[in-house]
Amino acid sequence: FPGLADVSISQDIPVEGEITVPVGSHSADEDYSTLDEPVKDTIMRDLKAVGKKFVHVMYPRKSSALLRDWDLWGPLVLCVSLALMLQGGSADSKDDGGPQFAEVFVIIWFGAVVITLNSKLLGGTISFFQSLCVLGYCVMPLTVAMLVCRLVLLAGAGTVSFIIRLIVVGAMFAWSTLASTAFLADSQPPNRKALVVYPIFLFYFVISWMILTFTPQ
Repeated sequence: FPGLADVSISQDIPVEGEITVPVGSHSADEDYSTLDEPVKDTIMRDLKAVGKKFVHVMYPRKSSALLRDWDLWGPLVLCVSLALMLQGGSADSKDDGGPQFAEVFVIIWFGAVVITLNSKLLGGTISFFQSLCVLGYCVMPLTVAMLVCRLVLLAGAGTVSFIIRLIVVGAMFAWSTLASTAFLADSQPPNRKALVVYPIFLFYFVISWMILTFTPQ
């Protein structure tokens, strides 16, 4: 450009900023992406995460594992499994001895949503999907109870069978309630915990009642 040759820059003008490139170890986590890994590794990692949550439910204690890495795969599998076992007979039969698949599915998910909304309205600090995750995973003991009841009913439907099923369902009902409250207790205001626990009690009680009164034909 004409005229720029006569322009001189003083050597005393300081240059601000840094032009150096930092040299150091680059963390592998910074470049980690699920898009760069095989599908098999992604599936196995998700299955391991679901398995760890099942272990936390089997040994309930105050932990943030279910809240930190929440997912709805486990609750979906448990809900479908329980609904299938409660189906009882053909979907086209009106006297199948048990609730239809859609009824069980809607009861479980609608109940979990109502409990979650109640928890949020009472000042709960966990997110909507975190609460659904905990409530869904804690259905696992009742799913095990349903499986045991189906096996017991194969031997007959007498008084002894009913007593065994009552004990199993009662124990798993207590397990589900205690496990869910152990995970959700710290997320509620201390003076409102009873208002949160009571709907959870009713939620698992309704599911337990469906399991106990199930009579396949």
